[in-house]
Amino acid sequence: MKSEQEAKLAIDKYADTVRRICFVHLKNYHDVEDIFQDVFLKYLLCEKEFMSDEHEKAWLIRVTINACKDTLKSFFRKKVSSLEELVTEPHYIEEDNREVLEAILQLPDKYKTVIYLHYYEGYTVVEIAAILGKNQNTVYSWLSRAKTQLRERLGGEPFGQQDAQSI
Repeated sequence: MKSEQEAKLAIDKYADTVRRICFVHLKNYHDVEDIFQDVFLKYLLCEKEFMSDEHEKAWLIRVTINACKDTLKSFFRKKVSSLEELVTEPHYIEEDNREVLEAILQLPDKYKTVIYLHYYEGYTVVEIAAILGKNQNTVYSWLSRAKTQLRERLGGEPFGQQDAQSI
């Protein structure tokens, strides 16, 4: 079990990352806060010794993603419709980035996850593959497919056509 000081330090270091991953998957402030608490409770109760800060961060990311998936698969979530549709956007998203965020949120979960980890957290494909327990080529494929879908949704041009049109 971790000490209170270790838990506070982890929350200070990784709170934004955990919340952002939750929001990418759940799109709901209240669910994000529930998962946030669950993740750090698991961290507090974890007896595992982490080899480095990166190992600790990767563990928290993996636990967060799994908790989000569990929430999305839950019976309650599948069978209950909300009375109101509330779009709660976090304060840290700038107006210019809302269109991009909306496009990312429409991607399948596996694509959202790799896009977030690669572009927002700065992980390499090798690191993402290790975190997700997937083959590196799978992660490359998911990134490529996600970028293609984002390009289509945001009205960008496929690679190669930009050069052909400028000739």
